[in-house]
Amino acid sequence: MNISSQDIEANSQEGAYSIIPIGPSNIDIIKRYRPLAFANEFHGVGQGNKSYLLGVGDTLEVGIWEASKDGLFAGGEGGNSSIPVVIDESGYIFIPYAGRIRAAGLSVEGLRMSIQKNLVGKAVEPQVLVSLKDKLSATAVVVGDVGAPGVYPLPLRNTHLLDLVATAGGSREATYETVVTLKRGNRAGTTRMEHLIDYPENNVLIAPNDTILLSHRPRTFSAFGAVKANKLVPFKTKSVTLAEALATVGGLDDYRADAAGIFLFRFEDANLVSELRPEIADKIRHEKSVPVVYRLSLLDAKGFFLARFFEMRDKDILYVSNHPTAEFGKFLQIIAPLISNVSTVQGISNNFD
Repeated sequence: MNISSQDIEANSQEGAYSIIPIGPSNIDIIKRYRPLAFANEFHGVGQGNKSYLLGVGDTLEVGIWEASKDGLFAGGEGGNSSIPVVIDESGYIFIPYAGRIRAAGLSVEGLRMSIQKNLVGKAVEPQVLVSLKDKLSATAVVVGDVGAPGVYPLPLRNTHLLDLVATAGGSREATYETVVTLKRGNRAGTTRMEHLIDYPENNVLIAPNDTILLSHRPRTFSAFGAVKANKLVPFKTKSVTLAEALATVGGLDDYRADAAGIFLFRFEDANLVSELRPEIADKIRHEKSVPVVYRLSLLDAKGFFLARFFEMRDKDILYVSNHPTAEFGKFLQIIAPLISNVSTVQGISNNFD
């Protein structure tokens, strides 16, 4: 592969991608940027599980107390009756002497008040307590590389994505190698599990009928060009810097590399690119991600410090261009044997003379 720095610069002029030099100011912007595309995908869309409302299939325990020992429900232990009920397919429950009562769509407290109201005039100063046993009307599915995949009921309190993953036993693989996909209706979003922890905004609220998929997806980057080893490289730690990436592939080829032409290709969040390149913000405002080429120069010692703070990401492509004189160097290598042979023949000829 022989793509020069000039070729990469020329293509950027045609609008195929943006070239962004890696410098102190850009490093600061990149380090403080918060990748929240996942959170934005679900912002205001079915937000919160609303599981505090009862629904079909929920199992309840209804306790009824009366002021008189001769009351309708005073025959049990402690002078009360405990009635197990399940909300039927029509959304109702049945309580003796109160009849069928609408339960679906009510809160536990709302149902308690409704039952107590229906018992007035039938029971002696009734007091009602409603306890939720099994919440089967609001569930979410967790599958993939988790400890215990399955269907999980959502509790009365709001449940966040990490809460449900933890309930399902957590990820089986390292968090930095695990990808989380959330499917809600016709919407879907994917993020690395570590981004749920590092950026709490991504730890969105779960809604009923959500599907969560955890996938083991090890991160890799590719290295090409004037490096000592062109190959696909897996991440062996949570974070890998550009300096470590170059070291992993043996560093630059001393005979071919252009130390000012180290390029990193990736699709970057449009919001971040707008901060790095304000002049193109209007052009990319409707995009989610855009192609970007970061450029680093190691001609100056400052470049080595910058490389320590620039972090690699999954599927990055690292390319080191050839020095402009590299082709001439190849030509010299080709003709070197010929020059050597001519010199030898000339030397023999001189001896004979």
